[in-house]
Parts: sequence; structure tokens; C-alpha cells
Amino acid sequence: MQTRQPTTLAVSITFFVIASIFVALRFVSRIFVVRRIALHDYLMLLAWVIDFGFCFALFYATKNGLGLHSSDILDENESALSKANYAFTVLYNPALMAVKTSILVFYLTLTRNQKVFRRANYVTLAVVNGAGLALTMINVFQCRPVSAALLASVPPGATCTDIVTLYLSSSPVNIITDLAILFLPMPMLTQMRLPFKQKAILVITFSFGFFVAVVDVIRIAFLQQAATSRQAALSSIHIQSSGGSDFSWYASLSFMWSAVEVNVSIMCGCVPSLKPLVARLVPKLIRDTNDPYTSPNNNYATGESPVAMPPPAAIPSSGGPSPSTSPANSNSSKPSQTKSHNATHQKDSDEPMGLLDFLGHPGTGPQDTEANTHTSISYPPTITFFDFVNMKNPESMLKLNNKESIAPIALTTLLFFLWGFAYGLLDMLNSQFQTIVHLDSWHSLGLHGAYFGGYVIAPLLVGRPVLKIWGFKSTFITGLCIYACGTLVFWPSAVLTSTAAFTVSNFIVGFGLAVLETAANPFIALCGPLENSEIRLNISQGVQAVGSVVSPLLAKKVLFKGVNDVASLVDVQWTYLGIALFDVLLAVAFYYLPIPEASDEDLEELANRRREDNMTKVVGIPVVWLTLGLGIWSQFFYVAGQEVLATSLERFTDASNQSSALGAFEFLTIGHSIFAIGRFLAAFAQWFLKPRWILMVSYIGLIICAVLCMNTTGNTAIAMAMLLYLFESGVFSIIFAISLRGTAQHTKTAAVFLTMAIGGGTFFPFAEYAAYLTHGAQYSFCVIVALFAAGAIFPIYLNFVPAVKKQVDPVPNEYLRRHRRRSRAPATMHREKQNPSFGGVLSRRRSLVSDPDDLPDLPFPSETHQSPAMAGVHDSRSSFSSQMKPDEPRDGALQHRTSTLRRNS
Repeated sequence: MQTRQPTTLAVSITFFVIASIFVALRFVSRIFVVRRIALHDYLMLLAWVIDFGFCFALFYATKNGLGLHSSDILDENESALSKANYAFTVLYNPALMAVKTSILVFYLTLTRNQKVFRRANYVTLAVVNGAGLALTMINVFQCRPVSAALLASVPPGATCTDIVTLYLSSSPVNIITDLAILFLPMPMLTQMRLPFKQKAILVITFSFGFFVAVVDVIRIAFLQQAATSRQAALSSIHIQSSGGSDFSWYASLSFMWSAVEVNVSIMCGCVPSLKPLVARLVPKLIRDTNDPYTSPNNNYATGESPVAMPPPAAIPSSGGPSPSTSPANSNSSKPSQTKSHNATHQKDSDEPMGLLDFLGHPGTGPQDTEANTHTSISYPPTITFFDFVNMKNPESMLKLNNKESIAPIALTTLLFFLWGFAYGLLDMLNSQFQTIVHLDSWHSLGLHGAYFGGYVIAPLLVGRPVLKIWGFKSTFITGLCIYACGTLVFWPSAVLTSTAAFTVSNFIVGFGLAVLETAANPFIALCGPLENSEIRLNISQGVQAVGSVVSPLLAKKVLFKGVNDVASLVDVQWTYLGIALFDVLLAVAFYYLPIPEASDEDLEELANRRREDNMTKVVGIPVVWLTLGLGIWSQFFYVAGQEVLATSLERFTDASNQSSALGAFEFLTIGHSIFAIGRFLAAFAQWFLKPRWILMVSYIGLIICAVLCMNTTGNTAIAMAMLLYLFESGVFSIIFAISLRGTAQHTKTAAVFLTMAIGGGTFFPFAEYAAYLTHGAQYSFCVIVALFAAGAIFPIYLNFVPAVKKQVDPVPNEYLRRHRRRSRAPATMHREKQNPSFGGVLSRRRSLVSDPDDLPDLPFPSETHQSPAMAGVHDSRSSFSSQMKPDEPRDGALQHRTSTLRRNS
């Protein structure tokens, strides 16, 4: 007789006993060392009580047949087994909810002035408790009527949702909250000014939650194995059958790992609270006795005041944000003040203590009962602090030259590849899902529209506030986290084979990528000299196109190969779990990397250098805003045409050449490859041609090829469709970069609206499909012709309005100069015409020397007022201005002023 009972029972009992020991030690630490019990301790005790009932139900179920085949279970035990299984499934989510709530409340007690941290805590608390309550209710009402869940067999007319399916569906919530709890305290811990050993111990202490995530993934693997193994015995993976399902055998290991997950969560939640006990029993484990200021003989370790203490303002920063201070902390240089502060601390012991107080910051100050150490915000000047990472603020991206911008652009280009890869996978998964659940074309377009629907609201709802308040780095991190959540939601949508859930997952993925794109496109456009914005953006977008080529091939040949039923669709979710974890790790990496930023003030300063060009009015509107408005218009219709082509290509190729050996997937791969190559060619062409010229040629080619697609057949029509991909390739990047130019302090808002214009891909595929149903595949391309014709208004405007040409054409070396001293060696200067951009980058006559860093920089405004020599410079500038000819170019004036500045200095 096969049995899994011994394994299930032994593992579950072992982990429950260990978790109980951790809880006991936690209360020993809190009662006898800290002498204070807080709310998070009571919540952990509640979690242990629920865990006791949870594990007892598992033990009782195992005794009555869990782990045996259905045929081996005694009839008299079946009723008890059903009741134990029901209790076990109902208590699972409350146990996890109590543990995670305890941990998050514990985090809240460690912060006072960390607003972002506290808000993130509250959001995570809301998700944990909201999702936990909802899943608990689903488990309680898993059967209709509820009494059917307690019976050995499901009575006629009753329906029960399969428990394994419910557990699989709730897995993404557990993984998301596990990762959130793991990474929430890391920013503060890694920026603390502590010796390396102490910081390492603290980070490791708070990193035990990693094991919970690992156990959760293992549990999911067993749940998935149980679900797929039972599929042959179930009429559907959703509905539990009254016989033949062998539930007790397949679910036993899944239940065991559920118990392991809850108990490991309790253990990891107790670890930080054991630090005071460990510091009391094994102080050398926490402190480095060889360190001069953590040694017991040192007054900074004992809490005694030093003879002389420099003020906090005199202490150099280690690179991270300074910990929050209170008035009492800043007055710790006198013994009387220290005593007074200690008394105040004892009096206010019920108030939440700061993170540094709890974790034991070295130095003088109040005694830390939590860690048996002493905390302070003041440090002796000889102390060397160690940081894990370099958190210094990077230079403004508007001050970077081409060479300096390579590193941040390469890093951000990784995000472009990521969403190109995601888009390709998503397209393939949609087609597989459509085949499995037998969706018609309208529903398939609905899945496509849900993805682009995220672009309609995400940039304005989330992207703009994050970008404006916290900058590019925070927007990258936010977008990656939302995208990770969307990929995890694919799991329950596949398990449940729910079209609604799959649509929601598409929307969340699109939402996250829209937030990413809100920051990524303007970042590439602004990071470095603006004359090369279109080139940089086309190269990054070319990498994105490469991702959209690689991912469908990988999906078709490897990842989604053989996906033809629900079980194989569930297997695919491991790919999306891997993508989600990669997104989270990438978000963590972005947090610690020095990403350059651009403030609104810097953007305004840069735009004001061409204020006259930007503010020239056309039809009564400043040309910069008219350019932006028409750019958004053109972007909307271009993306709509691009997506109409993508969704209709399969029908078009089938109708044009039915005898071809190549299928729709092969033609789509060829088209995407041409598209990727075209973006790199567009970037190369901009070294010789103006961007607005390339945009005009692209739109002309798009309209002509689309018309030819309507009026030709066979291989000729397919060739024209492939040429559409070539002419499409450079349009997006050129529109985006040109439209941003000169928008000053409104640049980030302009980027938001340009990103929202990508939402044009949501609606028009439906119009094309309606035209296809009415008149056929070739006629439906009239929608593409109309869309590209509407978008072509923008390049016509750019190329035929003189004021616009002057505003959008790049000028050499258009970026903020660095204000640092240079050698005073003379440089040869050359004058140029007012609009030097005769062609592409290489064809432009330079107004500066070939290496602009050899030039002296413009002085700071403060230097202008403070330096007596600068007054003479101003006088010389005024006299020179009065002698200038009206049509003399500004760049020549700047060169002459620079030479004058050198002579005067």
C-alpha cells in the first residue's frame, strides 16, 4: 500500500515545533530583556494560535487517510477526513494574514519620519488583509451549499470548487506580499551608517523572509503537480468530482508544504525580535570587540559621553540619507542632558521607537532596550562607516556629453528589451489561450485592447505623479513592480482558464509597461546632448524590437511548444514567475544604481537658451505647444496603424498567398525583424539627414505601401506589407523626440501625454476587423491608409512651416555646460549661420570646437555678482551687444563673449 502519511506528519510536526520554539524565545526576549510587549507581539501570538489549529487539522487529516489513495481510506474515516480538510483550508489564509500583519506592524514601530516607508507599509497591510479576507471567504464558501464541504461525498445538486485550484489561484498574492515584506526595510538598512559586520547582520536578519518565498515556490510546484496529475481523473480542473479524483493522495504533499510555509513565516517573523536576547547571551555575535567604538571599553559602546563631541552638522555623510533625529538626540554631548534624555525615553517607552534606536546605532544616547546597545546621531570624527552601495546623487542628465551618457542609456535600454520581450510573449500567449478556450476573434482583440488600455490611464494616473515628484528612478521601479504583479496574475487566469482574469492580467501588464515607458522614452531623449535624441531613442527602441523578435521565437519553439490544454497552459506560468522575479531584482538594482535625473529647473534653463525659437507664434499659438499637440496626434494614429497591421497580418497573408510555404507566424517574424533593422537604419540615417526629413519619407512610404497592399495580390502584396514594417520603424522615436524639444519645465508632462497616445492601439483593430468581415482582408487596409494619412499631418507641418523648422531642428552641443574651471589655453572660434543644421549630425557645422569640454564654462550667477572682474565682463558684453549687427548669429556672439571673458580674466 502506497502512503505519504509518515512524510507529511513528520515534516509538519517538525516545523510546527520549531516555530513554537521561536515564538517562545520571542516572548522571553520581549518580557525579560526588553520588558515590553507591543501589538506586533500579540499579533504573532494570534498567528501561532491559528497555526496550532491549522497544523492540528493537518495532523488529524493525516491520521484519517490524507496521504493514502482513495481506495485505501476506510469508509468510517472519510467523514472525519473531509471535515479536517475543510478546517485546514479555511485556516490557511488567516494564519498567513496574521503573521504578515504582525511583521508589517513591527515595521511601522521602527519608523517615525519615514513617510514613504510607512505609506508602503500601509499599502502592503491593505493588500495582505484585503486579499486574505477575500480568499478566506472563498475557502469558507468553497461548496454550495456550504455543508457539502463537510461530507465525504458531494451530494447531487451541490458543487464544490477544487481546493488545489483555489490554492494555485491565490499563489500570486502570497508571492507579491512575501517579496514586498522582504524588500520593504532594505533601503533603510543598507543606508545606515554602521560598520560592515553590524550592517551585514541586520540585513541578514531582515532577509529571512527570502526563505518564505522559496518555500512558497516549492509549494506551488507541488500544487501544480497535484493539479496536473489529477486532470485525467477530473472532468474539469475546476470542479471537484465525488469519485475517482484521489484527492487525499495528490493533495497530501501540497498540504504539507502549506504547513511548512506558515511555520517558516512565523519563524522568520520572530527573528528580528530575538536580537535583544542574542545580544544579551552572545554579544560577540552582534558586536565586533576589535572595533574601536563597539568595544565595551569605549565610551561610545557603554553609553558614556565623550569628552568632546562634534556637532552632527560637522560629521561627513557616508552617502546615504541621514537618519531622522529628534531634538533629544542632538543634545547628547553633556552628561546632564544624557540623563534627562534617558528619563524622557523611559517615560515615553510606549511610543514607537525609531529604526536606529531599535537596531542599535553606536554612539551616545538613550540606552536601547531592544538590542542592549546605545544609539545616537553623533559620531566621533575617526569612525569609518561602511556602506554596501554607492548612493551618491548622480549628475543631471542634461549635463552629460555623449561619452558620459553611454552607461545610463545602456542600463535603461535593458528596460526597452524587457517590454519588447514581454509584448512578444504576451502576443503568443494570447493566441494559445484563444485556441485552448475557443475564443473568437472579437474576444482575442479584446485581450489585445486590454493591454493597450493600460496605456490610456497609467501614464496620467501613476506615471506623472511618480515622475514629477520622485523622478525617473522611482518611475522605473514602480513600473517594474506593477509589471511583475501583472505577470503573476497570469497564474490564476491560466489555472481557472478564465477569460476575464486573463483580460485583467493583460491590462495590469500593459499598465506597468506604460508606467515604465512614461519615464524610459524621455530619459533616453534627454540623457546627453539633445542633438542626438532621435538617434539614442531609435537605438534603444531597436533593442526593444529585437526583444519582440526573440520572444515569439522562443515561445513558439521552446516555452509554449505543445501548449494545447489547460495543464500545459499552467506549466507556462513558470516562465511568467521567472519574469516577475527578474523584474523585482531589476527594480532593486535600479534603486541602488546612480541614475541621472533632470529637474524642472534644469529643463527650463536648457529650453530658455532657445526661448525665442520656441515661443514664436504660429496661428496665434507658441510653436512649441503646437508641435507638441500635433506630435501627440501623430503618435496616436501611428501606433493605431501599427497595431492594426500587427493584428491583421495573419488574415492578410492568408488571403494574399494561400499557396506559400511560409505561414503567418513566419511572415510576422520577418516583419518584426525588418522593423528592428529599420530602427537601427533610422538611427544611422540621422547622422546625415534631419529627423523631420526621415519622418516625412517614412509617412509617404507608409501611405504608398498601404495603398499598394489594397491593390495588389500574391507575393507583391506581402512584400508591400513587409515594407510597411520598414517604414514604420523610425516613426515613433522621431515623433517622441521632436515633440519633447523645447517643452522646458513641462517636459515630463509632455512625455506623459505622448505615452498616453500609445493607447491608440486599443480601438482601431476593432474597426479593421469589422471592415474585414464586410469587404475582405485587402479592403480592410483602408483603415491603415486612413490612420497613416491622419498622422502625416505632423511631418507636413514640420517641413513646410519655417518657424517650426527653426524650432525642431537640433543644434550642436545643446546641453547644460558644467561649471568647473578649465585651462585658459586659447581656442580657435568659428562663426556660423543662425540655423547650422543643414543635414544630420555629421553634416552640421559646429559652433564650438570638436571637443566642447575644452571650452571654459559660463560662470555661475553668484560669481557674476560677487567677482569684481565680472563687472567688466558685463560692461564689455553690453558694449559688444550694441556693436553687433542685427542679423549676426547668436553662436558667434557667444564665442566672442567667451573670448572677451578670457581677455578680461
